[in-house]
Amino acid sequence: MAVRGYTIFDTAIGRCGIAWGEGGVAGVQLPELREIETRKRLFQLYPDAREMRPPEEVDVAIEGIAATLRGGNGDLGGVALDMSGVSAFDQRVYQTVRAIPRGETRTYDEVASALRASRAVYSVAQALGRNPFMIIVPCHRVLEAGHYADRISPNGGSVSKRRLLSIEGAQPTTSKTLFDVLLPVARPRPQA
Repeated sequence: MAVRGYTIFDTAIGRCGIAWGEGGVAGVQLPELREIETRKRLFQLYPDAREMRPPEEVDVAIEGIAATLRGGNGDLGGVALDMSGVSAFDQRVYQTVRAIPRGETRTYDEVASALRASRAVYSVAQALGRNPFMIIVPCHRVLEAGHYADRISPNGGSVSKRRLLSIEGAQPTTSKTLFDVLLPVARPRPQA
């Protein structure tokens, strides 16, 4: 059985983690509030991984992630991903999202349409919620309809989509107001 490794590395937003296997990067963990929590999350996701020095191709990914999180243009297009255990649909979603240029955003609906699966908006959102390849697969560039910067996958740690988009210089996004949140669940008022 192949050895899976991980390492913790510094970025402009805190200490991130990356895990890898024979097929490439297995996952990226953005910083939690404390480094110990980042390490704990990596251990939960990759209990068979050992902390070690990354191979050269993972070093390239680390440099690209760090550059991206500094606001630079980290080249992550050639980073190999270990997609073992990732469904074919999720792989297609990740491939489509990797093609979104830095500083641009798409909606879940636009990603579904690009996949020629326009009725699969919910499935696209679910796939991105499972995204283990933070920054390499830039799920933060995919927003709800109305361009709301919604939640990020659990591997996003304590970092928000809004912060990542701001680092990249993306167009400002709209935040939901209390009115936006409560309106869909509010009972209609009786007509007099």
